[in-house]
Amino acid sequence: MGAGCVTSDITRDACMLRGSFARRGYDWWWHSFTARNNNTGKEKAFFIAFFLCNPELAKSQPVLGQLPENAKAERLPSYLMVKAGYWGENARQIHRFFAWEDVTLHMDAPFSVEADDCIASETCLSGSVHVTEQEAQQHPEYMCQAGEMSWKLQVDKQIPFNVGYGAAKPFRDAGIFEMYWHAEGMKTLYSGTVILDGVTYRVTPENSYGYADKNWGAGFTSPWVWLSSNHMVSRLTGHKLHNSVFDIGGGRPRVFSFPLERKLLGVIDYEGTPYEFNFSKLWTKCRTRFACRETQTEIQWHVRQASSTMIMDVEISCPKKEMLLINYEEPDGSKRHNRLWNGGTGTGRIRLYRRTKIGRELVDDISVRNVGCEYGEFDQDR
Repeated sequence: MGAGCVTSDITRDACMLRGSFARRGYDWWWHSFTARNNNTGKEKAFFIAFFLCNPELAKSQPVLGQLPENAKAERLPSYLMVKAGYWGENARQIHRFFAWEDVTLHMDAPFSVEADDCIASETCLSGSVHVTEQEAQQHPEYMCQAGEMSWKLQVDKQIPFNVGYGAAKPFRDAGIFEMYWHAEGMKTLYSGTVILDGVTYRVTPENSYGYADKNWGAGFTSPWVWLSSNHMVSRLTGHKLHNSVFDIGGGRPRVFSFPLERKLLGVIDYEGTPYEFNFSKLWTKCRTRFACRETQTEIQWHVRQASSTMIMDVEISCPKKEMLLINYEEPDGSKRHNRLWNGGTGTGRIRLYRRTKIGRELVDDISVRNVGCEYGEFDQDR
């Protein structure tokens, strides 16, 4: 077991753009959830992120690293980017950029960031994005598609995934890792409304299947892997698991710019009992094997994590037609991830086992839906 892994720590949700990260670093808060069309009742999966980059390099206007003249002049990106969109048919990401002088940021816990009508905090999320077809075509440096979306949501983070030592304050202050992760709300209840291209969607806590986390650092990982869902049904009993969630993330950590072996962090909180698979906790004898595969029609993940007491076998797939090639640029102005598949409509199966003296015992065989999922590798590794 790993009760500490589901211990809340909102200090890890504070803004981390201090020291070297202030001039060469990013920090973002990610939110994803499911809503329903007010008229048809049909589900749609949404995401909203507040992405902060290089505040110490602030100019009077947002500095976009993918703009050729900025790249030529070696001007590094500096802005707040509000990123919003949805998965499913015609999936889209829509971006809005703010100069730092237009941003109000509370650095300490509980965090808050505000620019115009866009606000993010531990308990609320509101804002809007609007990009025309002409703007999207004429400005590839925006890294987005056209669309219009607004939202007003309440955020109730129920179950965290605290990854432990790797993101503890001494390691954060030292800047040991290139990319850090904390999921204060691997199970989050959202409520409110989203308006997408004039259509209203209702978000209700019981059907939001929500998630909230953050990443920060000086660069991104490759491969990049993420899987999470709290829409889980036991295949043994047929009952919905109302108090369960799983979360897996990582890829290839870099310590002081040196890559380690491919590694993932994972947890399943099964009806109030957490089981953690964390390679940094050596005494748990955690071992992970994973494979991610792109076919013509879908992305597939197979992750097997084992500790001294438990085994979790995860198989997930998501149709590519419902996913995005999601876009971020790094604080150094490069864009190494150009096939980073990102989705929120994955489905699959989890088999959870308990180790015994004579082998293993099946705890549950679980169907999962509304899976947040991500996979990508750099075009060229560093």
